[in-house]
Amino acid sequence: MACRVVKDFLSQRGVRYTLKNLNSDALARDEFVRHGYLLPPVTVVDGEAVVGFDPVKLEQLLERGVESRGIT
Repeated sequence: MACRVVKDFLSQRGVRYTLKNLNSDALARDEFVRHGYLLPPVTVVDGEAVVGFDPVKLEQLLERGVESRGIT
């Protein structure tokens, strides 16, 4: 459920993302475990992870990312 909400949130803002399936992608699963995450979703924006669905934090990171690339 939360994964769907994150995908909808990003899609509504026109943000391109890569979805990694922990069930079928062993490398993604290893990365997930290596970073110590317990449950999906985990969204990584410019190297910073957001665990679960935190729209305020996601919005801040997306805005910061836009600013750091000089896009207005």
